[in-house]
Amino acid sequence: MVKLVFVGPDARETHVDAAAGESIMVAAIRNGVDGILGECGGSLACCTCHVYLDDDWAERAGPVSDFENEMLDMTASPREAGSRLCCQIEVGGALEGMRMRLPASQV
Repeated sequence: MVKLVFVGPDARETHVDAAAGESIMVAAIRNGVDGILGECGGSLACCTCHVYLDDDWAERAGPVSDFENEMLDMTASPREAGSRLCCQIEVGGALEGMRMRLPASQV
């Protein structure tokens, strides 16, 4: 299991265990993380799993696809340099301890 940390807009941290190979969104939903909705189930059809990654973590999470990049323009909260849709990030050992900030709103 890989440890992940979600930091809410109120600075409250939620620590979860994620299985290698699953998406961060699936791990968040399975662990009841407030602020991750995942309405499309990870099919890249909504923006309700928006997270903010610091530069170091963004690099480890891998590149943003062209379609994810387009979808990020439609997030409910402002897009930042480290914005990602966590349904598109696969959990692996390089993400151990990853911290993600959650936006104020997903819808």
